[in-house]
Amino acid sequence: MIRYYAKVDGKLKELEGPELNCWVNISPPFSHEELEEVAMQFDLPLDFLTDSLDIDERSRYEREDDVRLIMVNTPILNETEEENDAIYLTVPIGIILTLDHVITITSYENPVLQLFLDDKVKNFDPTDESAFVLQILEQNVYRFLTCLKKLNLKRNLIEQELYDSSRNKELKQLLSIEKSLVYFMNSLSANELLKMKMKRTDFLQIKDDEDKSDLFEDIIIDNSQALEMANVYTNILNGTMDAYGSIISNNLNITIRRLTLITIILMVPTLVASFYGMNVPLPLEEKGYAIYIIMALSAGVSLLIAWYFQRKRLF
Repeated sequence: MIRYYAKVDGKLKELEGPELNCWVNISPPFSHEELEEVAMQFDLPLDFLTDSLDIDERSRYEREDDVRLIMVNTPILNETEEENDAIYLTVPIGIILTLDHVITITSYENPVLQLFLDDKVKNFDPTDESAFVLQILEQNVYRFLTCLKKLNLKRNLIEQELYDSSRNKELKQLLSIEKSLVYFMNSLSANELLKMKMKRTDFLQIKDDEDKSDLFEDIIIDNSQALEMANVYTNILNGTMDAYGSIISNNLNITIRRLTLITIILMVPTLVASFYGMNVPLPLEEKGYAIYIIMALSAGVSLLIAWYFQRKRLF
């Protein structure tokens, strides 16, 4: 789906066709033939469009003649989440800058671009391409921070249930969070390198604009903060899973020890009963009340052994 947008009287308006300095947004569904038409229409390399659809494509920038490509990874909710799948995935957003247009393309419905489509970003103007790119990068970092906070909140809730549960469900949920954090760390690290290179080479040509340069610096700092948060949450999660593994192992040892002690305590009555089941003469067997004496003796010895184990804090 190829749509064209421009700001009219301070509001975003969808256009019927491309105009000078408009924003061209390409979102699914679309066909390969449509991408070829866009490449011919705006005189840009087809690879710039197709590479942006590869979910495994790394963050990078590229220039060919007067056309510039910026590819940055962004988090999206995993709609096809299964039990062991990551909660969030990271997919690339392709930002293509031509002489007259800004083109964005993604293979999934993207919350970052949706903010611009809903006109929820202040001072958004597609005619100022460098500011538009900076705003996309800024909202992308905010998206990472929001998702990280949601993952950490979910981890806290699962952790509270984990210590009172022996099921595998909570561990599988923690594994899903861990996978999401791994995606985030890799994407944030790649995004940070991309932004540092863009700043060093002045890819957006904003070196002489102090406001935009300061904004770009703030975006890089926020990206570093998001990466640090992802590292911290990953370390906490790894510590939680290791601690829970130790708790399970300790509980298993305690359970086995208790069962062993119970077996020892019950062994005394069983042993006495086994002796008196033999076909040989034994003490007290002629007396009618012998069974009561034997039962009392067995119970007494068992209680004595139980008291000893309790005193030694083995129970």
